[in-house]
Amino acid sequence: MATALCPGSFDPVTNGHLDIIERTARHFEDVIVAVIRNPQKSQSLFTLAERQEMLHEVTAHLSNIKIEFFKGLLVDFAKDHGAEAIVKGLRAVSDFDYELQMAQMNQSLSGIDTFFISTSPGYSFLSSSLVREVARYGGDVSSMVPPLVAKRLAERFGGGTG
Repeated sequence: MATALCPGSFDPVTNGHLDIIERTARHFEDVIVAVIRNPQKSQSLFTLAERQEMLHEVTAHLSNIKIEFFKGLLVDFAKDHGAEAIVKGLRAVSDFDYELQMAQMNQSLSGIDTFFISTSPGYSFLSSSLVREVARYGGDVSSMVPPLVAKRLAERFGGGTG
């Protein structure tokens, strides 16, 4: 039936990301988690290959998920992969302002609709950049990311496992 894209930089993948991916997987036959290097972020913590590997591991329990990375316009990637929808998680009104503009642009360019899923309340404060910052200074991020990701963050920043 329908294929959806869940795009993001996932640097690193958080429990909030995983929540949106799992919920999307319940509503669409196939889900492509589309990993992009965000050109607005100067430097990534994890390489595209590392992010793809972590996503494969934390979504292994979902049979309808594919992890791929891309460059360029999301709508071109969506068309190339037969995706009929883009799914984005929203944490706050500030996310909506930006994501609405992107959704309208994507729909104008391609006819592909964007569906918004509100973030579960327990994850509404999470962002990859905040998780990176807390981990960088030795804070405990074990409740914010899957265990594999907590371990990778600790290894990257030279700390314990969370």
